[in-house]
Amino acid sequence: MESKEIDALDRKILTALQADGRASNVELSAQVHLSAPQCFRRVRALEERGVIRGYRAEVQPQSLGLGVMAYVSLNIDGGQFGRVREVEADIRSFPQILECHTVSGDSDYLLKVVARDLKSLSQFLTDRLMQVPGVDDVRSMICMEEIKAPAPLPVDL
Repeated sequence: MESKEIDALDRKILTALQADGRASNVELSAQVHLSAPQCFRRVRALEERGVIRGYRAEVQPQSLGLGVMAYVSLNIDGGQFGRVREVEADIRSFPQILECHTVSGDSDYLLKVVARDLKSLSQFLTDRLMQVPGVDDVRSMICMEEIKAPAPLPVDL
């Protein structure tokens, strides 16, 4: 991603698109007070620079039978740090893992994982994730209730 400055109009566009990614260019241009061609060029430039990573529908996990959400901390065996990229590739391959972040502190990675129920979460952790060569320790925290849904990025911080 280029480090070109994001100006006030770009911020308005990003705010509007985060609120409604399906807005037409005409609707978007009216919201941000730009002509449709100018708005289209700016959106395209934001996409090309990688500022806008994509567009997607937010699907309710329970509608797909995914009733359990967990955060899983994962450590790599100290003697296996040479395999770290292979472990990361394995992590990317599991559709149950929605997010993976390297973190500071007691763990090497923090994963966001979905499952149908506690039994299927346990099976995934034991039979799949813990079987990845190089994975040393896995600890899970089950989400009891979502207090705040994933939110748009604050564009004016």
